[in-house]
Amino acid sequence: MKLSLLKKKFICLAIVILGIVLDYATKQAVIANMTLGQSIPLWEGVLHITYVINEGAAFSMLSGHRWVFLLISSIAILGMSAYIIFTKNSRPLWLYSLALIISGGIGNMIDRIHLGYVTDFIDFTLINFAVFNAADCLVCIGSGLLLIDLIYDFITDPSGEKARKRAEEEANGTDSRAE
Repeated sequence: MKLSLLKKKFICLAIVILGIVLDYATKQAVIANMTLGQSIPLWEGVLHITYVINEGAAFSMLSGHRWVFLLISSIAILGMSAYIIFTKNSRPLWLYSLALIISGGIGNMIDRIHLGYVTDFIDFTLINFAVFNAADCLVCIGSGLLLIDLIYDFITDPSGEKARKRAEEEANGTDSRAE
């Protein structure tokens, strides 16, 4: 079934709203029911819910430079939003992936503005990975889907000829691959 561009854009809006709500609700549940530093094993030694705060970026890099993250996030969110809003036609995977990234970016931005830090709680203790949150998952899933699509395009069109044709079609508002 081929969706109209307007329907795709409404689906993007729904993804953004649902992603923000999911992120906010999970963070609020952790804040309301746990103390900072508390860890609850869901699967002992593998997956825990651990309440921590992160004043930096990934792995707490650049802690205390909140304005940097707010500026970079704002620019990225505005750019991706503008693409979704103003594109004449685009493949659904691109639009939905960008919507996932936007929702995660806004979710963490809400924390940075409101609290001054980001609330993290998903803790894969099995591999001693950084603690993260639902917004981080949304950004990673959206980025992963974009990467998969790029790899698929490269494998199916190594010369880039189809990609050039699609770019021309999109500029004219007619993308034969959009579904």
